[in-house]
Amino acid sequence: MPLDNVVFWVFAPICIGSAIAMLFQRNAVHAALLLIVNFFTIAVFYLVLGASFLFAVQIIVYAGAIMVLFLFVIMLLGVDRHESLVERIRGQRVIGITLGVGLALELFFAIRAGIGFAAKAPANFDETVNRGGNAQALGRVLFRQYFFPFEVTSVLLIVAAIAVVVFASRQRRAITRAEAVSAGHREAA
Repeated sequence: MPLDNVVFWVFAPICIGSAIAMLFQRNAVHAALLLIVNFFTIAVFYLVLGASFLFAVQIIVYAGAIMVLFLFVIMLLGVDRHESLVERIRGQRVIGITLGVGLALELFFAIRAGIGFAAKAPANFDETVNRGGNAQALGRVLFRQYFFPFEVTSVLLIVAAIAVVVFASRQRRAITRAEAVSAGHREAA
């Protein structure tokens, strides 16, 4: 049995198990840690497939930077609150499932209509797309054709992180003021 198959059959159940456990986890920190496990197993799959650049990006960017950002936001907002699991909007779950199935069908038909499910790539596909190597081809596409969306996405991520910090600090100040007012009323009584 080839080593690639052994690695796959060892890491595939871990990958699927961590993804399912993450979905059913009630604690946000535990869910984020399970997502890190999932990111690492996906990185191993990239390594087995011979995509060493994607392996490094998966570990550095996703398992490293993005998850540190997620954990920072979770810790900043506080995870000791218990949220009610009762639906506030009647039929919300049914609408969500219907929209999810609709999106999956839309993606299926869009891919089918746009590129089809071809068994083989077009002639000379590898030479034209990967000229100079995978990393250079990715850089060419990312920083030429998609430069503006790439930069807009990075700015949006920074703005979102700053907004979370501002909202969390406002909420914390409001709580401390309310606690101070209630403590003052208790001392006066």
